[in-house]
Order: sequence, then C-alpha cells, then structure tokens
Amino acid sequence: MTNVDLKKIEQAVKMILEAVGEDVNREGLQDTPKRVSKMYAEMFSGLQQDPREYFSTVFHEDHEEFVLVKDISFHSMCEHHLVPFYGKAHIAYIPKDGKVAGLSKLGRCVETVARRPQLQERITSTVADTIMEMLEPKGVYVVIEAEHMCMTMRGLKKPGAKTVTSVARGVYEEDNVKRQEIISFIQMS
Repeated sequence: MTNVDLKKIEQAVKMILEAVGEDVNREGLQDTPKRVSKMYAEMFSGLQQDPREYFSTVFHEDHEEFVLVKDISFHSMCEHHLVPFYGKAHIAYIPKDGKVAGLSKLGRCVETVARRPQLQERITSTVADTIMEMLEPKGVYVVIEAEHMCMTMRGLKKPGAKTVTSVARGVYEEDNVKRQEIISFIQMS
C-alpha cells in the first residue's frame, strides 16, 4: 500500500479513543491503533488500484447474448460516517463483436471500486462505466443492494433496511424490454 501512512492512522485512532474517554493503555486497547491502521490499509486498498486493469485481457467468443454474474458479495465504507456497508452486486452486459472478459474480472472490478471511502451510487456507476469503457459492449446493467451500518447502528436505526441502486448503459438504457429481461434474471433465486 504505497500511499498509506500507517503511523498517522495509529495516531488518529489513539486520539479518537482518548477523545471518547478511553484509556489507550489498558490491555485490550494497547494494540488497537496498530490493528485499525492495518485494517484501513486493506479496506481502502482500492484507492491504489484502477479497476480498468482487470479488463486489459479480453477474449473473443462467438457470443452476443447477455452475460450475467449475480450475487457478487462486497463490503465498503460509507464516506460520510466511515462505517461499513455490505451487500451484493449483479452485473450484466451484452458483448459486442464477441469481446468478453473473464467472469472473475467483474467481481474484481466491484471489489476494487468498493475498497475506498465510498457511496453506493458511485460504486454502481463506476463499475458500469468501467465495463462500458473497457469492453465496449452493447450495454451494461449494474444493480447493487446493500445494508448500511450508518442506518442500522445510528440515526434511523433500522436493521435490515436495504438500499438498491442501478445503472443502465447502452441498450439497457434504451430498450425497456431488454432491461426488464435482465431484471427478471437478477430476481431469480
């Protein structure tokens, strides 16, 4: 993690603990700043990565019907409160000229974009735009559903509430029948 200042994070965590009235020298908290700094370096590793890198290798296959990868688990950190949100992403695209990506690359794209201080809406559009740019498909449809700890643990305090965002590009934006078709496949168990 090239640009992560672990010592600065440790100092900040120690200051937060002191500010809420904790004894940072008690046994259970002595190594907490170090653990949190390592966790943040991992959780925000997407800041050091470009999701387009996963699409540098593509395959050419005689396939121009939709490709759908459902239930891609992810977790991220709300940039407003720095608490987690987690859920599933569903990605569909229709290849053009047989240009397809390895299926795991779609999941890696989601993971990279999610590993930043983030908004769910931005993850959804960034994933869709990255796939449109790199694969140049006929269309992309991305749906993300997630539970936000900022709604569960504080404020509204509504555990189980899910937020759903979607982005349609290309044919999925223009053709309601195609969009409805992919939505029905996403909803299948």
